[in-house]
Amino acid sequence: MTEIILTQARLVLRDEVVAGTVVIRGGTIAEVQPGRSHLPGALDLGGDHLIPGVVDVHTDNLERQVMPRANARWPGRSALLAHDAQCAAAGVTTVLDALCLGDLGFDPGRGQTCRDGLRDITALAPDGLFKAEHFLHLRCELPAPDLMPALDLAAGNPLVRMVSLMDHSPGVGQYRDIERYKDMRMRQKNLQVAEVETRIGELLDQRARLREPQRREVLARYVPLGIPLASHDDEDAGQVAANAADGILISEFPVTMEAAVAARPLGVQVIGGAPNIVRGGSHSGNVAVADLVREGAVDALASDYVPAALVEAAWRAAAAGHVTLPQAVAMVTDVPARMVRLPDRGRIAAGLRADLARIASLGDMPFVRQVWRAGERVA
Repeated sequence: MTEIILTQARLVLRDEVVAGTVVIRGGTIAEVQPGRSHLPGALDLGGDHLIPGVVDVHTDNLERQVMPRANARWPGRSALLAHDAQCAAAGVTTVLDALCLGDLGFDPGRGQTCRDGLRDITALAPDGLFKAEHFLHLRCELPAPDLMPALDLAAGNPLVRMVSLMDHSPGVGQYRDIERYKDMRMRQKNLQVAEVETRIGELLDQRARLREPQRREVLARYVPLGIPLASHDDEDAGQVAANAADGILISEFPVTMEAAVAARPLGVQVIGGAPNIVRGGSHSGNVAVADLVREGAVDALASDYVPAALVEAAWRAAAAGHVTLPQAVAMVTDVPARMVRLPDRGRIAAGLRADLARIASLGDMPFVRQVWRAGERVA
């Protein structure tokens, strides 16, 4: 059995950071020891931090590889492998690819991205081609007319680890500022005001017809399966409570402090966006995740659209002084692993998978130097 020894590392454990050594055998962490190993085959990490491999429960990064430029669609499998390499280079050893099921009319290519992603991830995941381990996160756009056919396509897929219920209609959630929404659509799609206003009217009519019946159908399919369910862009305490009553016990990217604070007493876990922390705030004018960390109102971080944001966000959160480094690292490793029921990873402890990332520093900025998944070097 192959043995790998990583020594002279600052091990980020559950409750502390200690100078120590990790011994890997057969893809599993066999021993965690204080101090330095003097065995000739040991890999000296030179005092760098060693953290568990990052677990990303929500990334849209595949969409960005599929469409690297407007009107320039990249071949699906090529895009998927590029996305996988980016995840591994960012220290992400477990990734839930968030595929959008349903389009509200401004992103017609999303349907193909979803179909191709479902097909290719399902086909390639068992073949050992990926650097990271890939699962599926189904993002269900509740008011979209093409939601149900896409949901049928994903039915019974064993890689599904999370299902989120979304509503990106104008005037609600992330886009509750209607004027900001209009401006965004005009800039993105080079549309005139009248064209955007006509489309907004159509979307609101569509929402009135489809959102509730399709929400009930998604719940009817997935609540009995016990797959973790998430809401998306919660605005207030009432929404969080209503979702919790329906078995939705994860709140992704709440847009207000009120919604995030309301979650914990209800047993609802909160996911914040790591890019929000790295950028210093929301790109769409919503609550700053750094403020949620300060108030103890966020449990886990997800990359959303930048895989590399996760490690940097954890370091920034710890540097702000409201959480320790072990607590911040747990927000991108242990907590999300348990959130999606993967208890075999997310911590540096004997008996768990040897998913590990070596983190060096460039001044006060961390960067990923080496990555192992199940004991195999992948970056």
